[in-house]
Amino acid sequence: MNETLILGQQDVKELLPMEGCIQVVREALGALAGGQGIQPLRPVMWLPERVGALGMMPGYLSSIDTIGIKTVTVFAGNAGTEYDSHQGTVMLFDSANGRLKAIIDATEITTIRTAAASAVATDVLSRTDSSVLAILGSGVQAGSHIDAIPHVRPVGEVRIWSRNPENATALADRKRHLEGRDIRVVASVEEAVAGADIVCTTTASREPILLGSMLESGMHINAVGSSVPFARELDSEAMARCRLFVDRAESTRNESGDFLMARDEGSVTDDDIVAEIGDLVAGSTSGRAGPEDITLFKSLGLAVEDLAAADLVYRNAVEAGRGQAIEIGGLRHE
Repeated sequence: MNETLILGQQDVKELLPMEGCIQVVREALGALAGGQGIQPLRPVMWLPERVGALGMMPGYLSSIDTIGIKTVTVFAGNAGTEYDSHQGTVMLFDSANGRLKAIIDATEITTIRTAAASAVATDVLSRTDSSVLAILGSGVQAGSHIDAIPHVRPVGEVRIWSRNPENATALADRKRHLEGRDIRVVASVEEAVAGADIVCTTTASREPILLGSMLESGMHINAVGSSVPFARELDSEAMARCRLFVDRAESTRNESGDFLMARDEGSVTDDDIVAEIGDLVAGSTSGRAGPEDITLFKSLGLAVEDLAAADLVYRNAVEAGRGQAIEIGGLRHE
């Protein structure tokens, strides 16, 4: 038997619950920190004028006996159209014989697992009584983070800021069904951030929107929107004021505009990367040194997170009898 299971965007929505995704992403980051995974840097092919890119994200996790790759296109110009800015597939291969087990929509996996990684970071870095959540941005990741963070902290108030107030209002309206939370739109970044316990930056901005002068002691920040060297959401002062934690140090030193631009300006050095989130999950180091610390998780997204999430989707699909099985090839014929 050499069938490959095909799973679409709706399958992923129904088979990847946020709580379960948070758990498998936590386990994947801990496994990577423990040497049980392989996580190369991702090659990216840019189209002329940087209108779009194709990213290739390979990885391996021994804990699920799976090697795989996410291929994803990134087109920031899709904002306001019917298309998501991130589209692609995750392919899962059996690490014993190389068999292609599954081809799974990457759009929804990216949406859910990115927020799940922020939830893991929030759980190990933010104050346990954090209840005020500021969301900067109003796109897919903004909505996903509103769903994810309350799984790890008692969020009672959510403030949404966006350069497009109509989009922010639409997002707030979609999320008002969430019981026990006061969700409202605010007019400025300053208003969103003032007194917030957790701040999530989820924009496509190439210039800083969160400034060091806005930060307050005790905050935790998840910086999610920028994953390329030429864009950043935080200015150099903000980077310098925070205890910096990352998903992968090597990736941060090569891909993160937030970090690289601040380093170029002399505000931070490589030594300012305190640890990887996986190190905190594994218990090999500590995060917040005290309640006054301002902690920052710079998220770039790792293939091992995608593989862990896709593996959960695959297992749930097999159990539920979901997806379409096809024969692609791979059997040896004499």
